Amino acid sequence: MLSIRPATEQDAALLETLIRELAEYERLLDSVVMTEADLRRDGFGTRPRFRAFIAEWEGQPAGYSLFFEVYSTFEGNAGLFLEDLFVRPQFRGKGIGKALLAHLARIARDEGYPRVNWEVLDWNQPAIDFYTALGGKFLDQWRSVRLTDEALRRLAEQAK
Repeated sequence: MLSIRPATEQDAALLETLIRELAEYERLLDSVVMTEADLRRDGFGTRPRFRAFIAEWEGQPAGYSLFFEVYSTFEGNAGLFLEDLFVRPQFRGKGIGKALLAHLARIARDEGYPRVNWEVLDWNQPAIDFYTALGGKFLDQWRSVRLTDEALRRLAEQAK
């Protein structure tokens, strides 16, 4: 049986493990520098920067979702950004991913957020098919951009 619950500070170690499993699946494990302490600080401190839910199948951790608020200047309102959605391989095919997304959709509706956004790797065809079947709209004209490390430092030094 499936249950979905909010992650608590006591889940920080579990979240770290699940995030690393997602990164391994996405072939990005070498990019992970996050620690359990980071998750405790940023998710469960005095100013939480994200929320997360743990999916359990018959009491076993099966997956998670992690999301946060974003703001659209064009639309003049906030939405939710789904940073991570992950179901462990042995639990796939049981509707857990869809249940986690439905849970997030209910939060968005109940809290007055008109949209949920997320990204998917272009090679992850099973996820692309899944999101398409749910009615997800792909914004192909948009490309993700990231500024980090040395480039971020150099640009920051130009600020007056």
